[in-house]
Amino acid sequence: MFVIGAGPFAERLHLSQELLTLPYPYLFYPIKLPMSDRHFSRRRRGGQRFRPAGGIAPRAAKPDREAIDARAEAVGDKSDPDSVFDKSRHESEIARAENLAAGLPADAGIEADHDHDHDHDHDHGQDQESGSGSGPAQDSEESSGREAPPQERRPSASPSRPRDRDTRSGRPSQPREARPTKDEEPPFEPVKVAEPKARNLVEAIFNTANRMIEKVKRLIKPVQRSHKEVIINSESLETRVAVLEDGRLEDFTIERTNDDRLVGSIFKGKVKNLEDGLKAAFVDIGFEKNAFLHYWDIVPNNFDSGVEIVERDNSKRRDRPRVTQKDIPRLYPPGSDIIVQVTKGPIGTKGPRITTNLALPGRYLVLLPNSDQSGISRKIENPDERQRLKKILRGLTIPDGMGVIIRTVGEGQQARYFVRDLALLVEEWKLIQQRINTKPSATCVFQEPDLIERTVRDFLTEDVERIVVDSIQEFDRIRNMIAKISKRSVSKVKHYNESQALFDRFNISRQLESAFSRQVHLKSGGYIVIDETEALVAIDVNTGRHKSSKDQESTILKVNLEAGDEICRQLRLRNMGGLIVLDFIDMKSRRDQVSVYQRVRDGLRRDRAKTHVLPISQLGLMEMTRQRHTESVRSAVYDDCPYCKGRGKVKSSLTMSVEIQRKLSEILKRRQRDESDFQLRIVVNSTVLDRLRTQDERLLIEMEKRYFGKLSFRADPAFHAEQFKIINVTTNEEMASVGG
Repeated sequence: MFVIGAGPFAERLHLSQELLTLPYPYLFYPIKLPMSDRHFSRRRRGGQRFRPAGGIAPRAAKPDREAIDARAEAVGDKSDPDSVFDKSRHESEIARAENLAAGLPADAGIEADHDHDHDHDHDHGQDQESGSGSGPAQDSEESSGREAPPQERRPSASPSRPRDRDTRSGRPSQPREARPTKDEEPPFEPVKVAEPKARNLVEAIFNTANRMIEKVKRLIKPVQRSHKEVIINSESLETRVAVLEDGRLEDFTIERTNDDRLVGSIFKGKVKNLEDGLKAAFVDIGFEKNAFLHYWDIVPNNFDSGVEIVERDNSKRRDRPRVTQKDIPRLYPPGSDIIVQVTKGPIGTKGPRITTNLALPGRYLVLLPNSDQSGISRKIENPDERQRLKKILRGLTIPDGMGVIIRTVGEGQQARYFVRDLALLVEEWKLIQQRINTKPSATCVFQEPDLIERTVRDFLTEDVERIVVDSIQEFDRIRNMIAKISKRSVSKVKHYNESQALFDRFNISRQLESAFSRQVHLKSGGYIVIDETEALVAIDVNTGRHKSSKDQESTILKVNLEAGDEICRQLRLRNMGGLIVLDFIDMKSRRDQVSVYQRVRDGLRRDRAKTHVLPISQLGLMEMTRQRHTESVRSAVYDDCPYCKGRGKVKSSLTMSVEIQRKLSEILKRRQRDESDFQLRIVVNSTVLDRLRTQDERLLIEMEKRYFGKLSFRADPAFHAEQFKIINVTTNEEMASVGG
């Protein structure tokens, strides 16, 4: 540590506190502290005294802008950094205006939004790459372990431990990997699905030729890769999509057929009224509540930081005057038509939120009809690949006044795929324009595609071996959609028509059970506990049965590494969002902590949602945020238990006995003392009655003697465990009723 000053007013600045303010890559490299003569002053008796430039008071650490932005995204409505347009600059102002318009306090939900808001945070600018909205594209990417009851909490570890030798010396320490397991798992064998019969001779020859080509490719250049499959279960009420890698569930999405695919849809709306105080317009788009359109969502926005702007030499910019907030009442007076896109669905008393910055997602491109700028997703990190894609983008024939963004999935694709995707998007926009010209106001002119179409658009990549669907109608539909993209990939679609349920046949149902359970077991014998609250998600890691190793440090590291992989997977499967706190087993070595942190970061790269993770803190906690695209799987599948009201617990029979005796004592004390008998009948749940008749019988007899009353009990199986009634037998008057 550094000691600044002298005497009782000395300030101690720990080096660890200064290092925590530095970006992560600089934590383990030598730091040179520049010193100059101006920091020292001569005193009368000679010598030098250190005089910091900022005085002896400790300076406030520079805030981590990235971490602050990530937290704002998790608890608020801030758009994803992979969004097309930058909406972060005025988000607080828009949120306050939206709250006031809905009759809520101005700051309600801005600092810490409730989970219900997170469930519907389906911003079109967030979901382009996930295929569920209208922003730029993002990357698209359970085997239940051995069931073992938890036996022990984590091994205790001292909070103050010496640092690892490599860390103290300032040299970067190498993460230590856990030892491989002795028992190697057998190689994965894909589930066999019967090949569909060819409809004609040409199709039979075509399928046979494709199979032969694939076999020759594997013989000439064998590629070791995982077996990636997309399993689609289509039913009358819901559609489920699961992505498997070597039989392990890696992604899961569910969509109900009666759900309105509102977010991402485009409407021809009519301006109902303008509120200059809120700087917002209310637009009728055909729903019960008018949509909320803030002035900042009308003014053309610049690209988000997640998109790099690419200048095109042959582009012709649209000559149009710059629109400001002052021009909006003149351009869009009440009664005028306006073309908008929904960015957020209705929540509570709030109506849908809309914008005029339209975006149409394709497979490899995002078309921007109202913007003449083009760009590339920054998730494509290879500089050579970025230069190649920039060259392809500049060569595209983009209509005047429009722009495109190359999605992350376009990495490594040939130029002809982008040309074809652009042609499809331009044709789609022409159809939308025809509907705009012919349809009346307050109607939908473009609806966001359903789950199956989004799956084909976003998940059908080169590494997908097959798509298995159990509906013959969706089978034909998927084949027709894929034929427009790549005729060679049509053979990947398989129809499943066996009697056993599709998800059972592929062992998905069993894996989904752990996705909904509170405790998830690991193959090593450890387990993780997941608790979701309104404000945050807490995940706890425990060793369980895995505690017999002689080398305790390597055992803890192995469990934490496995838990890190499983946590990243569970976040995707459950679609949990908001603030997330990970409590790993305490590790002595800083090198091991770095290894676990890197493993979690690597696992989160596959997540299509925006995430931000911080290193393990001094308290042994890892903090992260994750922005949810749609409502969580838990919210979509489950309702709160009507019996326990979502608590997961009910009062014990002992607690109920105490409450009943307390209420009886109150009633008996209140009555007037006379010679007549005072009889009370208590109706309770049968479980509580067992307690009253056995363990608490003596206490009830003493109460009767003390207050000169007579008590009789009766069980009612229909009563809730926390419900009871006290009735006056003489008058049949209900003296008290609790619960029910």
